[in-house]
Amino acid sequence: MSTPSKRKEAPAEPFKRALEVCVRAISGDEDVHVTYQAGRPELHGKSVSLPEPSRVPSMREISVLRGWADSLALTAACHDDTLHNKLFASSGQARAAVDAMELARIEAVGANRMSGMAKNLAAKIHDQYAHGRFATVTTREEAPLEDALALIVRERLTGQRAPSNAQAIVDVWREHIEARGGNVLDQMQALSTDQAAFGKLVKSLLQSLELEEQPNQGSSEQTEQQDEEKPDGGQDNSDEQDGEGNSQEGESEEQHPDSDQIGEQQEMADKAQSDEYDSDLEGPEEGETPEPWRPNQSVLDDPERHGYKVFTREFDEIIAANELAMPEELDRLRAFLDKELKSLATVVSRLANKLQRKLLAQQNRAWDFDLEEGTLDAARLTRIIIDPMAPLSFKSERDTDFRDTVVTLLLDNSGSMRGRPIMVAACCAEILARTLERCGVKVEILGFTTRAWKGGQARERWIEGGKPTQPGRLNDLRHIIYKKADEPWRRARRSLALMMREGLLKENIDGEALAWAHTRLLGRPEQRRILMMISDGAPVDDSTLSANSGTYLENHLRQVIHEIESRSPVELLAIGIGHDVTRYYRRAVTITDPSELAGAMTEKLVELFEEDASGRKSRDPIGGRRTRH
Repeated sequence: MSTPSKRKEAPAEPFKRALEVCVRAISGDEDVHVTYQAGRPELHGKSVSLPEPSRVPSMREISVLRGWADSLALTAACHDDTLHNKLFASSGQARAAVDAMELARIEAVGANRMSGMAKNLAAKIHDQYAHGRFATVTTREEAPLEDALALIVRERLTGQRAPSNAQAIVDVWREHIEARGGNVLDQMQALSTDQAAFGKLVKSLLQSLELEEQPNQGSSEQTEQQDEEKPDGGQDNSDEQDGEGNSQEGESEEQHPDSDQIGEQQEMADKAQSDEYDSDLEGPEEGETPEPWRPNQSVLDDPERHGYKVFTREFDEIIAANELAMPEELDRLRAFLDKELKSLATVVSRLANKLQRKLLAQQNRAWDFDLEEGTLDAARLTRIIIDPMAPLSFKSERDTDFRDTVVTLLLDNSGSMRGRPIMVAACCAEILARTLERCGVKVEILGFTTRAWKGGQARERWIEGGKPTQPGRLNDLRHIIYKKADEPWRRARRSLALMMREGLLKENIDGEALAWAHTRLLGRPEQRRILMMISDGAPVDDSTLSANSGTYLENHLRQVIHEIESRSPVELLAIGIGHDVTRYYRRAVTITDPSELAGAMTEKLVELFEEDASGRKSRDPIGGRRTRH
């Protein structure tokens, strides 16, 4: 009896095993393990997630994968996430900049010690800019500042220049950065192995570039001064100070809560929000004077009554995409989008065709026969020949409400979507819009961002007014209409390419954008209205969050979602790119990589239309209205 032969392993398996051994050795932790899956390379605790290599990887792919493995292993060995979050509580562009510079420091530690690792990291960085979008930038608006800072810091720490496909980013920013922070950059190399000391230099650089404000609250200044006066260099000595209940530390902790506090605050916010909606159904307590009844007092109609204020709406804008760029620029961006569409067309089109088959299957004609009036039924005219006294037979096509549908795609146009996420979102929106249009479903495509970083004219007006406390939203909104529901796709195809414009993507205030898109849908005559939100993170606006509570925008978003999901005829669903949106939305899905967006959008729309089809089949035969569970 012959023994079964050993199963032959794939050629990439020995490489994967060797890579895991290297990751553990570099990180200095035997508990670190490596997983291979689709998506962006990431480090979660002691788990390093890397892209699945090809069955027979090329030398370039091996170098890039080694570079990501080295980068994440160095992060596990040389980076203290708690210290990083303590040093930097900013968000938006400032946070993106400090994260990028910290990664440059981490990678420089390994590159300076091991020449082989330096080559791997250089291959990884070159691959990050292989799309070529930044190779010919000529203005600062087109070049991401955080990328320029990371590349300049890397050059200062290792002596390695930026890769050729990203050198233009450095060129347009170098003079500005070195003029304001050159002395800080000169000090970085000596402190590259000390995260805390390096972090203080980064904060100084951010302040020089006006990305981070000087502390303007007494409690924060005193807390930082006390940290500097500690004999151990600003670290907490023991848990005794927590027990003493120092008021200044308490204020600081309120401004920058840790993850446990955030969780507790979120639960309290959820409970308060639930109580608030429940209280709308209850009468006034004994001894209270009842307020006069006002119709439609929801957060969508009167956000201030629900605790959300706007300092001024004077500088907000709702604008068509073709008004934000010259026709020549839109043509150039459209050519770039068409080029990117070719690489996605096969996968996305296959999914779109699946959706189209599902929709067309629900549009099959159905007729009622033997009626007393309607369209003459020619197939039953033989009855008159057999029996001349037989009445004529008529038929009538059954009404279908399928075509009476509109879908709104609301796209997050924040800075964190820059690069591949926004490109994939634009491609998917285009292909799905064309698919739905062929099936008779109208589609509207909207985007939301702000007009400026860290506030705009609204913030300036607030500063001129003496900085009153709790001012509410402090930025100028920019809501963009890429395609109206009644506009044919051939007329709007050029407008969607505006998302490829680098200077467009800034900060995101999701709650007001969602309310705006919902209001537009309510004004539509269609019987069925679907709103799909595509975002990659929680609402972030530095200016607003620095002058209000840290959960100010998030609480408003939750209120808007609750109102739409519980009281509105609009069907709301959300897709999160690398961000768990299931904690906000009742009907939601989270994806880890932008390449999964097309599948997620298609599957969710298929689910909705399948539910609609099953609801129609179960309709009361007398013609009663459909009930959706």
